[in-house]
Amino acid sequence: MAKKPNLLFFGIDSLRRDHMSLYGYDRLTTPNIDKYLKDGTVFNNCFSPHIPTTPGYANMMTGFDCFGTDIVALRHKGEIAPNVKTLAEILSENGYNTTNVGFKNVSGRGFDNYIEFEGWKAEEGDGRAHKAENLNNVAIPELERLSKEDKPFFLFLRHMDPHSPYLPPAPFDKMFYQADAFDPDNHTLDPVYSFKPFCDYFVTWFPKGCTDKDYIIAQYDSAIAYMDSCIQAILQKVKDLGLENDTLVVFTSDHGETLYDHDCYFDHHSLYDPNLIVPLALSFPGHVPQGKRVDDSCRLQDVTPTVLDILGIDAKIDFDGRSLMPLANGIPLPKQNEFYITECTWMRKHGWRTPKWKYIKALEPDFHYKPEVELYDLENDPLEYTNIAELRKDIVMMLDKKMNDFIKTREKQVKRENPMYTNLNWHGLNLGRGFESSDEAYNSMHIGSPGAAAKLQQK
Repeated sequence: MAKKPNLLFFGIDSLRRDHMSLYGYDRLTTPNIDKYLKDGTVFNNCFSPHIPTTPGYANMMTGFDCFGTDIVALRHKGEIAPNVKTLAEILSENGYNTTNVGFKNVSGRGFDNYIEFEGWKAEEGDGRAHKAENLNNVAIPELERLSKEDKPFFLFLRHMDPHSPYLPPAPFDKMFYQADAFDPDNHTLDPVYSFKPFCDYFVTWFPKGCTDKDYIIAQYDSAIAYMDSCIQAILQKVKDLGLENDTLVVFTSDHGETLYDHDCYFDHHSLYDPNLIVPLALSFPGHVPQGKRVDDSCRLQDVTPTVLDILGIDAKIDFDGRSLMPLANGIPLPKQNEFYITECTWMRKHGWRTPKWKYIKALEPDFHYKPEVELYDLENDPLEYTNIAELRKDIVMMLDKKMNDFIKTREKQVKRENPMYTNLNWHGLNLGRGFESSDEAYNSMHIGSPGAAAKLQQK
């Protein structure tokens, strides 16, 4: 019997689709990925509806939405919902060796091997974070080992470079910024330094005296470019091992990133599009169309069904997501342009997104003192600058009904209450309730160091 195809899965953390040159960004951030995917299929409108990390990876790695997984919070306690299998568990049952590099989390359950790497802190010497190099140091030997086995393999790589702290090594750190980061007349970072929940964290990795927000944004872009160059070494190793024609390669992300967007500085909270937009691209010569761009909307719960379809594995599971291969092959599928969105990162909110409208409803007061209800006209205001909830109460009512009808339907289907309503300890403070005021949220939520950030990742 022929050996099943291998799976090399780049599940990159915090990678915004619109900051990749693969998707038209004016900075050349992903030249190696761009070149590689000329022979693959790129999905132009993939979304992560349930953010941040834990629910995002849960959707990606199970094929289910937040009702199916029962996961919505970063600091999720417990397991995935009963009877839900992860991609690793499915592939293991089908004879695969499975290794996970960098993500020992409930949403990454079921791998044979877990390998850690230093993906958070700056290193002694140059004071920069060599995240992707550290990943390569363990991932490439593991790729070599897996390639020698009789079984096919599933190698999952969680790159951390687009996740703060953004500290790409030289020469990448200066490739997109040659201005004066310490200009005393530049005050764009003043509100960042005065934001109590995060300011202590920022001073651990911002250059001392930095005043320019554009320097920090350039570091995010440079971190992507640095990661891209290191990913090229992995792709080259695949080629050198003679695995190119036997390996499905997937690129995606758990969520995007807020940079200087909507006061949600250099993090990944809020339900604005910078957080919801993610890349999704596939390459497998002879099995995935070459040079294809797909414009239909898709979501992270579509990833596992798509991967299994390409690998020729029938898991006999009724996924919430669907295989995207018909779309890749030019076969129309029913449009799925409207969907439920959730966040339990530093705020607890949910909403409804359509191609034209974004509706956001806070389930408790947030630490940005934002209004309880937000509405944005995405066609005329794609950056979501103008909240028109008070002006278009008719649209708010319509979208709220759509959202609540969907919630009721899904609750009946899974026989559980919406996890957005039951995860009252999403903040990790053991209050037994949500925040009662924005002041309470502002004074309670805090992150002080990269080490503290790492501990927030649910184990």
